[in-house]
Amino acid sequence: MPLMHFLFCEDHVQSLDNLSFLKRMNRCWQDHCRQTVSMMCNRYQNSSGICAFRVTPYSPPSGKSILTLCMHRRDTGLELFRTHIVSDSAVQKRTVEGILEQIELERNGETVDRSLLRSLLGMLSDLQVYKDSFEERFLTETNRLYAAEGQRLMQERDVPEYLHHVSRRLEEENDRIVSYLDQSTQKPLISCVEKQLLGEHMTAILQKGLSTLLDENRVTELALLYQLFSKVKGGLPTLLQFWRDYIKSFGGEIVCTPEKDKDMVQELLDFKDKMDNVAQTCFARNESFINAMKEAFETFINKRPNKPAELIAKYVDSKLRAGNKEATEEELERILDKIMIIFRFIHGKDVFEAFYKKDLAKRLLVGKSASVDAEKSMLSKLKHECGAAFTSKLEGMFKDMELSKDIMIQFKQYMQNQSEPSNIELTVNILTMGYWPSYTPMEVHLPPEMVKLQEVFKLFYLGKHSGRKLQWQPTLGHAVLKAEFKEGKKELQVSLFQTLVLLMFNEGEEFSMEEIRTATGIEEGELRRTLQSLACGKARVLNKNPRGKDVEDGDRFNFNNDFKHKLFRIKINQIQMKETVEEQVSTTERVFQDRQYQIDAAVVRIMKMRKTLSHNLLVSELYNQLKFPVKPGDLKKRIESLIDRDYMERDKETPNQYHYVA
Repeated sequence: MPLMHFLFCEDHVQSLDNLSFLKRMNRCWQDHCRQTVSMMCNRYQNSSGICAFRVTPYSPPSGKSILTLCMHRRDTGLELFRTHIVSDSAVQKRTVEGILEQIELERNGETVDRSLLRSLLGMLSDLQVYKDSFEERFLTETNRLYAAEGQRLMQERDVPEYLHHVSRRLEEENDRIVSYLDQSTQKPLISCVEKQLLGEHMTAILQKGLSTLLDENRVTELALLYQLFSKVKGGLPTLLQFWRDYIKSFGGEIVCTPEKDKDMVQELLDFKDKMDNVAQTCFARNESFINAMKEAFETFINKRPNKPAELIAKYVDSKLRAGNKEATEEELERILDKIMIIFRFIHGKDVFEAFYKKDLAKRLLVGKSASVDAEKSMLSKLKHECGAAFTSKLEGMFKDMELSKDIMIQFKQYMQNQSEPSNIELTVNILTMGYWPSYTPMEVHLPPEMVKLQEVFKLFYLGKHSGRKLQWQPTLGHAVLKAEFKEGKKELQVSLFQTLVLLMFNEGEEFSMEEIRTATGIEEGELRRTLQSLACGKARVLNKNPRGKDVEDGDRFNFNNDFKHKLFRIKINQIQMKETVEEQVSTTERVFQDRQYQIDAAVVRIMKMRKTLSHNLLVSELYNQLKFPVKPGDLKKRIESLIDRDYMERDKETPNQYHYVA
């Protein structure tokens, strides 16, 4: 089969620019294909510009098929083209350099003739020199280009812009594979781009931009970051570590900044929602990222012992208290569910229980609970999370309130049968001491009518429950008083302390603070707050002389006959002393005391069962059994205390070993 005569003289090759040379080379290749095919096959070209064959009717020599002959002649033609043209070093060099130049121009944003590149690269592939003559050089140049580009752009651009650039580059290179590069180039080409633009800069990208992306909730860029890092070896583990560190750092700042205590719980809930959304929408619900988030939350929330547990309890109180108009029942349920997720991370759940119980008691006793259903729903969630032992006392409080209602129905019937019915309607809540928070007993001077009614109730109750002891708690009492002003009659909803003060003005016109304290027996600090609520608040049923916001020692008080209010029944709020440091310390101290009892009980239980145990094994057993965080030093103190009290003893020869003393 004759070879088409197309030999380049060296001078002519050098006189053409690269693009013209490529076009000349492509024409030669197309002519050669046509000449080869014309011998036995109709001319036909596919869309790629590479020769294909359709066999015409022809009688082959004996023993050979038409297709075999055609393919043989085609292979011979390709071999002749390769030998005489492409194997020429100058021709091959100019061809490859020209193609690389066109690709570089396209990478720089210029438009090139893709059909020309497709035809020439198809030629190299048909001639079986694509890999050696082109691909190696192409990948080397690509590596060099993107290495330099990655270094430069990491300095010049912010992370979101850089990520979009990388994504665009990967799309462009994949498009080149489809348009004109051989399919075999795809894997090494994409790997090269990913390595130079991502793999070499993973840590720098995350250090420079992850915090900003998360702070600003840039979900689009975060999803892109995850998608890109998932392509690179070690990308997701690196992202996971930075994600975990970010959560610990950001959350630690919320928890460990006392100035943020007021909004700590709401900020924690918002932060958790935000991180959940990132994990779900940006990180493809990746289980590793979700687990890392949980671990990070648990770590930072316990950096500051006790305080988060206390504030979560108070946050729940604010949501369950009457007057909270922020949420419908469905929204309240969702809030409680979210609270439980945060609660789950806390180690010292007994601190939460102590403050929750104290606030629950106030809501139940003063009738401030927004919804019994919501209260019971929260109790059910706590029971499911922590077990029946955790909620048994809380459930006991609800049981006391229900039993008290039944007792009061019986007491009213009892009072109807009395010969001297009282003009005061008494309601009593009977509280089981072990269930409720402990209250400091306070002796106050009640009016004779109240004392008499208390005795009547005591007689009634102990008649039904002999052997029990009643201890009255005036700090929790409240009353409705009927009052007459110039404007007319009003009803005042007040605390028992406010009641005792106001009843004094039935007996006199004006009293000093000292006179009121002597008559009522109310503790001085409590009395100041009580007088402040009656004379300095919004509903001023008393006048204070001299005027002022605070109650001082020399102040005198008289009944405000000119008091006016649009409502008939007016609730006069007690000036709530912000929970004092003493009260907080008292609650925390009770928790600490309970923990000491639990540690002691656990040590005795373990030693009774094991008889002899080394210090390290005993401590290890205690950590397994105790459900609150405890330091090794505290355990050591409790062990020493039990040794002093002869529950156990040290081994005489091995001081680090203990024996149970029966």
